[in-house]
Amino acid sequence: MVGEDLEWLLLLLHQLVVWGAAGAMVFGGVVPYIPQYRDIKRTQNAEGFSSYVCLMLLVANILRILFWFGRHFESPLLWQSMIMIVTMLLMLKLCTEVRVLNEVNTKRCSFSVSKWC
Repeated sequence: MVGEDLEWLLLLLHQLVVWGAAGAMVFGGVVPYIPQYRDIKRTQNAEGFSSYVCLMLLVANILRILFWFGRHFESPLLWQSMIMIVTMLLMLKLCTEVRVLNEVNTKRCSFSVSKWC
């Protein structure tokens, strides 16, 4: 009786560790972009963000998904690629909006006669 309970507890603990590791693998690549997204949105300044890094990550994750069709690998890696693609597209959208808004404001100030731009 005690051996069965211990075995069940160890199986449960093993499943929790497996799910936790898979979750960390899936969402671990996205975590560094959360504070960066919030900072860009708060300051409306995207100067420190490289769109080339986004491009490279998009290409790498798209290639990983295409590779999955030829030879299946673990599902958490597939989910990680999908979530990273969505994250990179959201980052590019925000940075593009911020850069366009700043460019419009700069042009508006250069044409303005007021010195308080």
